[in-house]
Amino acid sequence: MLSGVKRKSASGEHGFLPEKDLTEIELRAKRQGYSSAAEYLLDLHRQATEADPAVETVAKKTYKPQVALETALGKITVGDSCAYLVNHVRDDSVDLIMTSPPFGLVRKKAYGNEDADQYVQWFRQFGREFARVLKPSGSLVIDIGGAWKPGLPTRSLYHYELLIMLCRMCGFHLAQEFFWWNPAKLPTPAEWVNVRRVRVKDAVNCIWWLSKTPFPKVSNRRILQPYSDSMKDLLKNGYKAKVRPSGHDISTKFQRNNGGAIPPNLIAIANTESNGAYQRYCRENGLPEHPARFPASLPAMFIRMLTDKGDFVVDPFGGSCVTGSVAEQMERNWLCCELDLEYVEGAKGQSFDFSEEETEYDSGAVLGHYFRRNVIDLSPDCAS
Repeated sequence: MLSGVKRKSASGEHGFLPEKDLTEIELRAKRQGYSSAAEYLLDLHRQATEADPAVETVAKKTYKPQVALETALGKITVGDSCAYLVNHVRDDSVDLIMTSPPFGLVRKKAYGNEDADQYVQWFRQFGREFARVLKPSGSLVIDIGGAWKPGLPTRSLYHYELLIMLCRMCGFHLAQEFFWWNPAKLPTPAEWVNVRRVRVKDAVNCIWWLSKTPFPKVSNRRILQPYSDSMKDLLKNGYKAKVRPSGHDISTKFQRNNGGAIPPNLIAIANTESNGAYQRYCRENGLPEHPARFPASLPAMFIRMLTDKGDFVVDPFGGSCVTGSVAEQMERNWLCCELDLEYVEGAKGQSFDFSEEETEYDSGAVLGHYFRRNVIDLSPDCAS
């Protein structure tokens, strides 16, 4: 039983909740990721008194989803992703949420990022829906970049506060943190890095791998990397078991060939693609390219590690729908939601034609150059 709210006594003492009402409150609190019924009621009270639109409940009866593209395995919708989840995605039905939400940056971007100071409050509604729709074995993977404080060479803590909120208020577990190093990132912010020379280039994004339970579905055997030349030599010529200076006891099991090396949680991928099928499609059709795309190999790694064929993968901040194209190639069911109609139109040109380094996590599943799709026109006349 959730704590913090008294039940009505058998005699019907005034001021206590009836049993059936409290049971319903407890159920709603649990579904939305609250730790107690009391916390849920306090938050409802705060919403009513503050009228904060960032955490208001989405009204089911007012939301009409617009499907922009459908394939054999998935679809892209245009509109509010939180509303779509509330209205159209069942409890405990999603295997993986793989996404890169708008970052909490000081400078506003074309895709509509949130202020760092308000970021956690804005994201809370998504966190609770993510907790509701994920299976107990499911995972939430969030690629998120850091931010600088306005006018200062010091960093915002918003992405760490987001992580803490998702764990403490939405019930997630931090399975592991990853770090995506993009060697091709430009040296920013220019004031502190290039002009005053008091900071170094910020080239790493945090990737929070969260799960509903401490033991989600996962196998690192699916993402093994080729052995280094030195490891190949060790496997060929053998290794003398001994205790190393660090104190680690390296036994003869170290010589076992397991088919590849376990990758670290530092992911090095240069995000440099500039003339792929997606970019060409956008240019040919006069559409803006989404400025914050991650490379296909990033979602491919997590989709392969955390899901099986036929599982359901969701990206609620779809952008150019890289997650969807990778999921389709890897034979997963998928859903991408994107708020901006022009980015959705551009996503119709998304390609499965990955480069060599991007296919290392899924070398045998090329299904074709473009989406196998039934494109639905979402020009302004049709979207109204």
